[in-house]
Amino acid sequence: MTAKKTKSVSKEEKGDSAKTEDIWIPIENLPVSDRTKSFYTDSGIQKLYPPQSKAISAGLLDGKNVLISIPTASGKTLLAELAMLQSLDAGGKCLYVVPLRALASEKFRRFSEFRELGFRSGISTGDLDERDENIGTNDIIVATSEKVDSLIRNETHWLSQISVVVLDEVHLLDSPGRGPTLEIVITKLRRLNPKMQIIALSATIQNSKEVADWMKAECVVSDWRPTKLYEGVYFDGVFEGEVVHTKEKTVKEIELVGKGKEAGVSLAADAIRSGGRCLVFTNSRKNAAGFAKKAGSVIQSYLTVAEQAELLDLAAEITDRSDTDAAKTLAVCIRMGVAFHHAGLSADQRELVEKSFLAGKIKMISSTPTLAAGLNLPARRVIIAAWRRYDSNEGMQMIPVMEYKQMAGRAGRPHLDPYGESVLIATKEEDIDKLKEMYIEAEPEAVESRLGAENALRTHVLSTISNGFADTRNQLSDFFRDTFFAYQRGLLSTITLKTVIDTCLDFLIKSNMCFEDKGKTEEPAVEKTSPFVTADKINSTKEDGDYPLVPTKLGSLVSKLYLDPLSASVILENIQKAESEKMKLTDISLLHLICMTTDMKLLYMKTSDYIPVSEFAAENCEHIISMPPTSKPAEFDWFLGELKTAILLYRWISETPENEISKEFDVGEGDIRQFSETAAWIANAGARLLKMTGSPSAGLFSDLELRLQYGASIQLLPLLKIRGIGRVRARKLYNAGFKSKESFKPADFSTVAGLVGPKIAGQVYREIGIDASGYVIEEKKKRSGDDSESESSGQIQKRFDDFF
Repeated sequence: MTAKKTKSVSKEEKGDSAKTEDIWIPIENLPVSDRTKSFYTDSGIQKLYPPQSKAISAGLLDGKNVLISIPTASGKTLLAELAMLQSLDAGGKCLYVVPLRALASEKFRRFSEFRELGFRSGISTGDLDERDENIGTNDIIVATSEKVDSLIRNETHWLSQISVVVLDEVHLLDSPGRGPTLEIVITKLRRLNPKMQIIALSATIQNSKEVADWMKAECVVSDWRPTKLYEGVYFDGVFEGEVVHTKEKTVKEIELVGKGKEAGVSLAADAIRSGGRCLVFTNSRKNAAGFAKKAGSVIQSYLTVAEQAELLDLAAEITDRSDTDAAKTLAVCIRMGVAFHHAGLSADQRELVEKSFLAGKIKMISSTPTLAAGLNLPARRVIIAAWRRYDSNEGMQMIPVMEYKQMAGRAGRPHLDPYGESVLIATKEEDIDKLKEMYIEAEPEAVESRLGAENALRTHVLSTISNGFADTRNQLSDFFRDTFFAYQRGLLSTITLKTVIDTCLDFLIKSNMCFEDKGKTEEPAVEKTSPFVTADKINSTKEDGDYPLVPTKLGSLVSKLYLDPLSASVILENIQKAESEKMKLTDISLLHLICMTTDMKLLYMKTSDYIPVSEFAAENCEHIISMPPTSKPAEFDWFLGELKTAILLYRWISETPENEISKEFDVGEGDIRQFSETAAWIANAGARLLKMTGSPSAGLFSDLELRLQYGASIQLLPLLKIRGIGRVRARKLYNAGFKSKESFKPADFSTVAGLVGPKIAGQVYREIGIDASGYVIEEKKKRSGDDSESESSGQIQKRFDDFF
C-alpha cells in the first residue's frame, strides 16, 4: 500500500475548540461512586486531561455510545474504565475487546486491580470452540475479537448480559485479516444487546465521524497530548522536528557514534545518553536483529555494573528456555541492554522483552511494526529507520500513513519524559520535504470495511444462520445491511452483498451445511427465550419465495468449531476420497490435508525450495491424497507451498530440534508455534467433523492434534497426557524406560527427579496419584553469584563468558 497525503479533517469535524481543550475536570466532580473517585485520586490522578473531559461532556458517563480518537497516552483506557465502573456499580457486565492476546493480558492485569472495588476480571483468549460460560461470572471480561465471535457462535449466554462493550484499536476494522470479524462482532453484539453502551477507542481514525455515525455514537476527536511530540526528519547529522499543531520547533545535532557511524544507532544512543528509552522500527526481522546488535555494542557502555548483572540474568533466562540461534542472539543483545522484537520470537521471549523494557532494564528495542499495535510500550524517542517495505507484488513501497502515526504515537512517556520525538531517517536531501508531506503533515488513511469478499463472508453467513440472527435470505440481507460495509457503501452494498451472500449460500447448501426448507408454508417455531434470537427476527414476516434457511448438524458444528466452511469441505471430501480408495493415511497425508485448508497459513516458496520439495512430493506421492499435475503450474506451485508447510509440521512432530527447523525453513520459534497451534486446532476440528460423519479416520486426527501441540512422535502420547510434561521431558523419560503412567513407581522418584528436576518430578507424581513424599529432593540452589550489587564488572564479564 503506497502512502499518500490525505485531506485534512476540519476543526469542526474534529470537534476541537479552545473551550473544550482547556477543560480539566477534577475526578472529584465526576458523577461516579465515591469509591471509584478514591481509587483514582489515591493513585495520583486528580483530574482528567482535556480530551478526557471532552468525552465526559459527550455523554460517556450518561450511557451514550462514544467513539474516542485521541493520541496514544492521552488516557483512552481510563475513560473506558470510568464507564465500565459506572455500569458495574449499577449491576452491569462489561466486555473489553482487543485485537491481540498480548494486549488482552496487559488489560486483564490492569483490570484485576479493581478487586479492591469489589469487581472481578476474567480473560478469555483460549480455544475457539469453547463457550467459556464460567468466565461470565466475572464483572469485566477481556477477549480478542476472534474469541468473542467464537463465543457468539457457541451461544455463550452471558454475552446477552453485556451492558458496556469497549472496542480497543477499532481502526482495525480496516485490517483485511481482523477487520471482517471485528465488524461482525460489533453488528451481532448490537443486536444481542440493543441498549448496550459502545465505547470505541483508537489513536488513528481519519474518518472517525463516519465510523461513529455507523455505531450511532458521539465522536470525540482531539490532537491534545500530555507530552509534546516533536515529529521530524533526520538528515546529515541533524534532527529537525516540530510539534505539528503548535509549530514549536526543535533542532538537534546528533553525535555520530559506533563502528559504522550509522544514523539510527547514533540517534538511539543519543536518546539513551540523555536518560530516555528508544523504540526503533525496521522493515524486516533480519534488520531488527541486526540493528539491535549494532546498537548494543554502543549502548552497553552506558550501563552501570548493577544493570549489567540484571541483564545477564535476563539473558540466561532466555537461553535456559531455548537453544535456538535466535534465542542466543537475543540473549547477547539483552546482555548489552537492547533487544529485538518480532513475531518470529516465542510468546515468552516477547513478553520478557516487553516487561524488561517497561521496567527500564532494556533501554532500546528494535522491532518490526508488531510493537506498534496497541501495546503500552512508550519511549522518549521513536525512530522509523525504514519507511519503505517490500511487497511481493509491487516491490518496495512506502508504508501507510496510519502505520507511521501508530509508530510515532509511541513517543513520549507521560510523567517520565518532558517530550517525545518521532524521527524519520532521510538518506538523501530531497527526501526531507517528501517525508514531511507524506507522513508528518498527512492524515492517516480512511478506515474502510473489508467485509465484502467471499472468503470473508462465507464463515459469517453460516454463523449468522446457525445462531438464529437470520433464517431466510431476506433476513440475511437485513442483517448485513447493519454492517459498516453496508453503511459505508450505501446502495452499492445492496447489490454487492446480495451477490456475495447468494454465492456463499450456494456453496453452503451444496456442502450440506444448510438447506432451504421449501416444503413448509410457515417458518419454524422460534424459541423466544433464546438470547440469540432478536426482536426484529421474531417479528419479521416471510415474503413469497423467501424460504427458511436451516443449518444442518454439520453446518452448526462447523460454525461452532470456528472453521471456514471451505476448510471443513476440503477435509471431509478428501478423507472420503482416501477411504473410498482404501488409501493408507500417514502423518504426511494428514498434515498435507491440514495445509490444504484455507485456515492454514502457508510458508513462502523460495526459488531454492522447488527442487527439494518437488523431490519430496515424488518420493511420497502414494501418501498424498490430492496432488495436481505439473501441467498446471499455478496449481502445482500452490501445492508445493502446502507441502513445504506440511514438511515443517512433520519435522516438528518427529521431534526435530527447534533450532534445526528454524534453520531449515528460515523461521523463528514463534512461527513454529503459530504453525503447530493452527494445525492442532484444525486437527481437532477434523477429528470432531469425522466423528460426526462416522469416519474411522477421526482417531488419527485426535492423536495428531496432541502431537502437534507438543511436537512429539506417537510413542510419547501416554506421557504427554501427564500435566507438566512436554516433548523434551517426555523423550528423556521414555528413553529411561518410563513409557506410561503405569511405569512410575515411588522408589523411582530420585531417577525421575534426575531427569526432569525435583519440582517437575513432584508435580508428575501428584498428577498420577502416587505418594512420593518420602523421596522429596531439595531443589538445587539458584546460580551462584546472584548478589549483583556485590559483583564487580570483571566478575560479571566472567559470568557471561562462562555461560556462553
